[in-house]
Amino acid sequence: MKNTWARIVLSAASLTLAVTLVVFLPQIVGSLTDKEVSWNAIGAEFSAMSPLMIVAMTAAWLASLAAYTFVLTASLPGLTHLQALTLNAGGSAVSNLLPFGGAAGVALTFAMTKGWGFTIRSVVVSTLVSGVWNTLFRFILPAVGILALLLAGQVPNGTVAKAGWVGAVSILVLVLVVGTALYWDRAGAALGRGLDALVRLAPAKVRPREHAASQALTKLRRDTAEVVRHRWAGLTFGMIAFQILQWLIMVCCLYATGAYPGLAQSIAVFALSRVLTTALVTPSGAGIMEAGVAVLLAAFGVPLPAATAAALLFGFWTYTVEIPFGGLALGAWALLRKRNGGGTGDGSDTVEEDAHGDGACARE
Repeated sequence: MKNTWARIVLSAASLTLAVTLVVFLPQIVGSLTDKEVSWNAIGAEFSAMSPLMIVAMTAAWLASLAAYTFVLTASLPGLTHLQALTLNAGGSAVSNLLPFGGAAGVALTFAMTKGWGFTIRSVVVSTLVSGVWNTLFRFILPAVGILALLLAGQVPNGTVAKAGWVGAVSILVLVLVVGTALYWDRAGAALGRGLDALVRLAPAKVRPREHAASQALTKLRRDTAEVVRHRWAGLTFGMIAFQILQWLIMVCCLYATGAYPGLAQSIAVFALSRVLTTALVTPSGAGIMEAGVAVLLAAFGVPLPAATAAALLFGFWTYTVEIPFGGLALGAWALLRKRNGGGTGDGSDTVEEDAHGDGACARE
């Protein structure tokens, strides 16, 4: 992935696939449901939306952005909510444009936080903590969706249920590996020894010193556990508020298109949409998420034009609109950085590692 041309080709191919999936979405969902739907029918659903629902969707989207700043400020002490909003917007824009965009988003995070005076160590811990929290909630959501359907006496079709379970199990495995290594000393040491064994297979010129992997992992686990112990409430509150507001966006989209199937069903559809965004073949699962949402809504008895319109509308608020918004945020950050000579970005906040060396950050 270090080859520039390879990144360009992969990015272009991924974006092309996403656009193709959206363009042919009526045919895709039609073939999956054995029903017919056209762009004209979908467009009619859009034209029937009331201005009040558009205002409600906009308000819920802005509130969700604000809610997620609590996750970032909790994971990186000293970060302001405005800085967190800029980080989130910029990272989302990059992630939504590139395949495996999360890595590019992390690189952008390091560049921005360095300008604000944060240490690399504290940003690594912040990235890991927020990533773990996001992964945990991505696992929890499918379980909540399935439970909601069971309590309501509703079950999705077998194909959708299987896809949801596969996504949930995959995320659970990741959570167990990361969580165990971070919070259990023996597991962290064992994983570190395993990494050391793999490192020994590398050429001598690039091989680090013995036990370097286990020592680095142990140190990172301790730093992460320290942040979690003191900031778990803010992390959890931010993630719960963010997910509820994202679900509220979906509810607005469903009501706006006349596709609301019921409370339990809306929770299940939202849970599936979040799982499908982890598909790596397109940025943030674009195109795949919309198809899955439309098919599940149709399985709940929603007319296919309304279901497809709702899926596209939700994709707009959780994917498309983040690209120009993130571009504006990055533009503002770059202008401020240039005006201040590439310093802290706002000319006032600087952050330094604390005297105890625990990686936490504090504003001077």
